[in-house]
Amino acid sequence: MRRIVGIVLFALGVVLIALGVLKILPGAAQAGGFSAFIGLVVFGLSFIRQAAPPADAPAPMPPFERVTRIFYEPRPVFENLHFHPRWLAAFLVIAIFAVIYHVAFVQRIGPEVIALAPIEKTIESGWIPPESAEQIKEQTREQARSWVTRVTGPLSEVGGIFLFMCVVAALLLLLAMIFGGRLTYWQALCVAMYSSMPPIVIDKVVSLILLYIKAPEDIEVIRGQRGLVRADLGILFSPSEHPYLYTIGSMIGLLTIYGLWLQATGLRHGGQKLSSMSAWTISLIIWGIGLVLALVAAALFPAFVT
Repeated sequence: MRRIVGIVLFALGVVLIALGVLKILPGAAQAGGFSAFIGLVVFGLSFIRQAAPPADAPAPMPPFERVTRIFYEPRPVFENLHFHPRWLAAFLVIAIFAVIYHVAFVQRIGPEVIALAPIEKTIESGWIPPESAEQIKEQTREQARSWVTRVTGPLSEVGGIFLFMCVVAALLLLLAMIFGGRLTYWQALCVAMYSSMPPIVIDKVVSLILLYIKAPEDIEVIRGQRGLVRADLGILFSPSEHPYLYTIGSMIGLLTIYGLWLQATGLRHGGQKLSSMSAWTISLIIWGIGLVLALVAAALFPAFVT
């Protein structure tokens, strides 16, 4: 089934690339390339075998129970996922809330404002020559008005989340092996999905409320696309005066700590031979990798931070 899904996504991507190159659907080429790449990833993952659960394994937990119980009692959920590594339910919940917030954000702020925000920052950074700025802005406006962009935008975000989770799962698997634990890729993907789902759902729900409480002109467009919740230490620093401290502070928050605790719990009970100390160390290493990447991005694109 996964192999068929991968082939369909790849074929759809090729069709979108062709329609975009031929100018039949302007702006579809980029989404098509992304779809084709995701199709290749899904096709490749289909060759990773999933071991059959042992005879004495407990019955699989129903999907609804998994996605609700993970919020308040994650240990039995991860223990069940150890025998039955099923990640699709968590991914669908993440995708649904991400799409709802994405669509609401575009309607509230406006597609042209959102599309032009990163262009303005890129021009400010000097990456786009001034003589080409107006032409690029006009092309961006045309793409933002296209119904193709409005359809592919949420789908691209869902695809990006899926790829991100696949990378996190690969890192979890690698680090678990280094620390002497036993973890299959599908178990690692379950840990990535189910430990990320509660923080993402909480962030999107609260951000959706704040989206309609705040005035559109008071919302930071680039940061707001990810969410409006500011439960982190970044609020203590000015991004223009202390961009690096602001970046570090933004990575230390209540939802971040909650996600790290869920991830450590998932490693401890979703895999084998991993102590609590090892599980927390792995989670902090992955958090540290994310922090380093954020600091590098802040150094390369300071205008996006300010």
